[in-house]
Amino acid sequence: MTKPTNADTDTYFICATPRTGSSLLLGLLDSTGVAGHPQAYFRMPDEAAWSERWGVAHTPQEALDYAEFVRAALREGRTGNGVFGAKLMWGTHAELATRLARLHPDLTGDELGLLKREFGTRIRFVYLRRDDVLAQAVSWLRAEQTGVWFVGGKGEIGGGAGGIDAQPRFDRDAVTRLLRTIEEHNAGWERWFEAYGIQPHRIRYEDLSADPHAVTHGVLDFLGLALPTGRRITPSHRRQADRLNQEWAERYRRPAEVTASKSKVPPPSPPSPPSSS
Repeated sequence: MTKPTNADTDTYFICATPRTGSSLLLGLLDSTGVAGHPQAYFRMPDEAAWSERWGVAHTPQEALDYAEFVRAALREGRTGNGVFGAKLMWGTHAELATRLARLHPDLTGDELGLLKREFGTRIRFVYLRRDDVLAQAVSWLRAEQTGVWFVGGKGEIGGGAGGIDAQPRFDRDAVTRLLRTIEEHNAGWERWFEAYGIQPHRIRYEDLSADPHAVTHGVLDFLGLALPTGRRITPSHRRQADRLNQEWAERYRRPAEVTASKSKVPPPSPPSPPSSS
């Protein structure tokens, strides 16, 4: 199913957790013209939408032909040099491996082997994470509440329409839940890389945000690709974080102060003794 390339890479996967700038990075890489057209092609909830776009049969009456689905993703996601790119969030890799194992049962349990069988042996991994996990959790919560996961882009499937809740609201318990989820997902990626002896190209969200062009060039170097002469790296997504994100993060950091201020409120005065008239 793989296609020979004139690059050093057949396929690369952007491995990430939500709100680490992955959509921004995908758009930047797409703009190079040599790094595929990376998208989150393999989320199970999005299979029907991608299938409809690509003309792959997918109805309640007719089960999805996953081999055809992957062929369509490769066809649509490659650039002319044969390079294919895609994004995998933690958990999506397992969904993808489960589907591929049905096509290649001899490799069941070997996720990296399944990926190589289907996407080519020269697979590389880019790992994107965020140092400021509180800012990440706040951004994640806001996206959950509003349904807006990115602004701009080039026809992504899997978010962006918005409209779930026009008024995002601070929720301390939800932020705590997402902080734990981020920790679990980051640890999961690290265990997965170690289990398969993978040395990914590591990117910090903070570096991507500060200098997206330098980070994109770094990924191209890692993939063995060169930016074509005259080609410009251009973002297709717009920054979403604003003052509200910062306010929520500051508010989350102040639980002890809030508790202390409440404890300083003087207790109500005891009732006056009845008059002895």
